[in-house]
Amino acid sequence: MLRWVLFALFFGVCASAGEQKKKAKPQSWSRGWGDSISWVQSYEEGLSNMVKSQKPLMVIHHQIDCPFSQELKKAFFAAKSIQKMAKEDFIMLNLVEETADKNLAPDGYYVPRILFVDPSMAVRADIAGKYENRHYVYEPSDMALLAKNMKKAKVLLHSEL
Repeated sequence: MLRWVLFALFFGVCASAGEQKKKAKPQSWSRGWGDSISWVQSYEEGLSNMVKSQKPLMVIHHQIDCPFSQELKKAFFAAKSIQKMAKEDFIMLNLVEETADKNLAPDGYYVPRILFVDPSMAVRADIAGKYENRHYVYEPSDMALLAKNMKKAKVLLHSEL
């Protein structure tokens, strides 16, 4: 009888441990780039929301295991002005997989890269980082430039509509 009680107790403990694993919190679409920001799940959803809202789309291409992407994510998350603009003035998308749309790779497929798309669905080639060979690269030390480019995207959008 004691064996059955111990077996039932052991079985109950194992079953409850398995349930605890199932209750793990799902990862948010922010992927660490800013939980207070409303992130779209796909490029198509981003384009649709952009047209409806008349806000520019900001697309962040990155890789989970890329050290450069991870450092940029930390700097992006720490920059309060960037977080505020991203939350209020942009449709935001971060992609860990490449999209089939070649317009989102105007100068190649590399990570990390950040592009701005306006409601006419054009990638803004005039809003770029500081590098000649990789126009859409930003480094952690480039957060002031990124903030400036975000402001430029907002101003251009409203002056061109």
